[in-house]
Amino acid sequence: MKITDKKSLRPLQADDANDMYDTIDAQREYLGRWLPFVAGTTLISVNQAFVDSAVDADDKTYTIRKGDKFVGLIGFKATDKANRKTEIGYWLSEEHQGQGIMTRAVEVLCKCAFEKLEINRVQIKCAVGNNPSSNIPKRLGFKFEGLERAGELFPNDDFADIEVYSRLKNEYNSSK
Repeated sequence: MKITDKKSLRPLQADDANDMYDTIDAQREYLGRWLPFVAGTTLISVNQAFVDSAVDADDKTYTIRKGDKFVGLIGFKATDKANRKTEIGYWLSEEHQGQGIMTRAVEVLCKCAFEKLEINRVQIKCAVGNNPSSNIPKRLGFKFEGLERAGELFPNDDFADIEVYSRLKNEYNSSK
């Protein structure tokens, strides 16, 4: 799926594990500040296991690519088909931030969720203080619902409060 002329989303494939691991390993401190899984991704085999499980999962995960280069990940998670709701999770390598890539990628996934998957509610969660991440749902018209107190455990045994944003299908339709 196209994001911009040179950027696209491609379904995650088993052979993406090395590129993903290399990106995480090169930016461990930066990414680990907001992504608890980074601390546990110290071996490529750990990353390969995640990729293999994500490739086989019902929830779709996509690599974000600039040309052929892996620059980040985005996907649906915790999809509840019975209640027609899902969550979008994402991360982007540091040098590609501030260019609108993730905002556009989230837009593309929202369009897919609302128009193709018949989802009624899309949710995004961001740790309090992770302004680059929380600015994305704000820009896209998501509503702030509140805080999930101590919602995510980080490797240092600290819990982070999580901001919860959502957008409903009728809000999406009225903004088109």
